[in-house]
Amino acid sequence: MEYRKLGNSDLNVSRICLGCMGFGDAKTGQHSWTVDEETSRSIIKRALDLGINFFDTAIVYQNGTSEEYVGRALKNFAKREDVVVATKFLPRTPQEIADGVTGQQHIEKSLDLSLKHLGMDYVDLYIYHMWDYQTPIYDVLGGLTKAVKAGKVRYIGIANCYAWQLAKANALAEKEGFAQFVSVQNHYNLLFREEEREMAGLCEEDNIAMTPYSALASGRLSRKPGETTKRLTEDSYAKLKYDGMATEDEKIIMRVAELADKYAVSMTEISLAWLLTKVTAPVAGATKLHHVEGAAKAVDLKLSDEDIVYLEELYVPHPLVGVMAQNTRGADNKKQVWMQNAPKEQ
Repeated sequence: MEYRKLGNSDLNVSRICLGCMGFGDAKTGQHSWTVDEETSRSIIKRALDLGINFFDTAIVYQNGTSEEYVGRALKNFAKREDVVVATKFLPRTPQEIADGVTGQQHIEKSLDLSLKHLGMDYVDLYIYHMWDYQTPIYDVLGGLTKAVKAGKVRYIGIANCYAWQLAKANALAEKEGFAQFVSVQNHYNLLFREEEREMAGLCEEDNIAMTPYSALASGRLSRKPGETTKRLTEDSYAKLKYDGMATEDEKIIMRVAELADKYAVSMTEISLAWLLTKVTAPVAGATKLHHVEGAAKAVDLKLSDEDIVYLEELYVPHPLVGVMAQNTRGADNKKQVWMQNAPKEQ
């Protein structure tokens, strides 16, 4: 395994971050395809054995049960100081806004509940899951800085944002003496490269780590078209993100398969090896042992310049999909998929 500094922080993270959205009680939360605690533990243990020290979850994943599974496994299998744990918080709910809960109060409440789920005193990286158009960024940064000063958070990150939002936030943070975002977790893979227009340049200029999610396009970059899995069948949100451009994307997927055959490796390894030339650490989910094993192997695979051009040259512009398409100023007070089964204080 290789390691890198996470942006402007002193966190040494593995080049692969284990995404934990696939862990949690399948009977609660957004997804029906998640795996149980026993399976989650075996995957987390294997990840640690492979040198992965970076784990990403969120309070919203399966009603908080992902955080619980991750916290218990890491307590059993690793020393706290040897792992980098990231979790995320959602924007204020319409009910919280109506009740007068401030952005800072919301962050404090969310963080305390996440720490309770994880069984930890602090998280290494606390991520602003998506832009809250109803809450001033000053209030958000103030709440996050308070958490850092209290020792509950080491560094802060952001997800599902535009480059202008990240630039604005960090400029304000520098001016006011607030904690700055050291990483960004947006949607980026071989089938969705819109991050290259603005975000990648900003991150390179300001040394902000890119830790993209959907690194394998919800499994589409790890198998040939026509092959199916439980997730491909049941993940309606992933279909929303990828079905619209499936014809164009299939041409790229076939090139991934071609290179996989050429190098006698998996499609996962080819797809992640490409992404590793662009970012600090892709967030790769796993619901089976071979998923995390394939992700770890990608670190050792070095693609040639010709390979990279071959994988990239068929890409066409894609419309924004998923969270970025839905979480807009005009729709921020509508019920969204991430609001369903939101975790409640226990």
